[in-house]
Amino acid sequence: MGTGHDHVGTEVKHEKPLWWALGLTGTFLLAEVIGGLLTNSLALLSDAAHMATDVIALTISLTAVRLARRPPDAKRTYGYARMEAIGALVNGGLLFLVAGYILWEAARRFSEPPSVASVGMLVIALLGLAVNLISMRLLRAGSGESLNVKGAYLEAWADMLGSVGVIAAALIIKFTGFYIADPIIAVLIGLWVLPRTWILLRQAGNVLMEGAPDGVDTERVRAEMLATPGVAALHDVHVWALNSTRSAMAAHVIMDGDASDAEQLRLRLAQMLEARFDIHHVTLQVETTPCGLGCEKSQQI
Repeated sequence: MGTGHDHVGTEVKHEKPLWWALGLTGTFLLAEVIGGLLTNSLALLSDAAHMATDVIALTISLTAVRLARRPPDAKRTYGYARMEAIGALVNGGLLFLVAGYILWEAARRFSEPPSVASVGMLVIALLGLAVNLISMRLLRAGSGESLNVKGAYLEAWADMLGSVGVIAAALIIKFTGFYIADPIIAVLIGLWVLPRTWILLRQAGNVLMEGAPDGVDTERVRAEMLATPGVAALHDVHVWALNSTRSAMAAHVIMDGDASDAEQLRLRLAQMLEARFDIHHVTLQVETTPCGLGCEKSQQI
């Protein structure tokens, strides 16, 4: 097995900024929902829906940080690594429902645009922009070290764009009386959310289906292993994602040499996989003879 690698330290280091960002975003979410209902602004409610996804994303990030501290047990030998993917699936499902409702309501308002209190809409959107910028500042440092924090940072960044859109709609309505700008901005925000939601669901599904980690070229992994001196062939090679930051691998290695060198070969392969592919959880079974007709040397990863 490869050398151990601790991802918890980095996550814990950035837990406090996540809590601050969650507190700010959650508090303003309530204000934005109330403001959207009082001003009758669909764009503001659309931005509030997006901010709600930020709250969910930050909650998922914090949950992943705290669960990562819990050690594996007899029933959960990998610990709680998959909770991140399960939470992302819930997040994605809610996003699709919210975006669908926003688009449906916008279509209705295109035919009969209601009046909108543009001044109140503008004030709330400006406050929302300030909250998003503060959250981005809090999360920026950790976004370069942790994929978990990076996801939360990108959520805040996207919501900042949504606030800019609401501000633009409020200004257009205030100075031109063009009320249809409100559902137009709402549709644009909804269309911004949907592609990101699909990416989120696809990544979460890949983890739960034990797919290859993002950024890991399995063909290259196989080629690098076969190019290692002492390796004659491979079979039963599997690479999968435990969560967005942890990968695992298992393989049978047929060695070309004396059986006494098996341990050294296993260590060389584990070190190579860790250094070149960031795969730290490696299980390698070294064999001196092929396993028989049931194993094909050309088997793909």
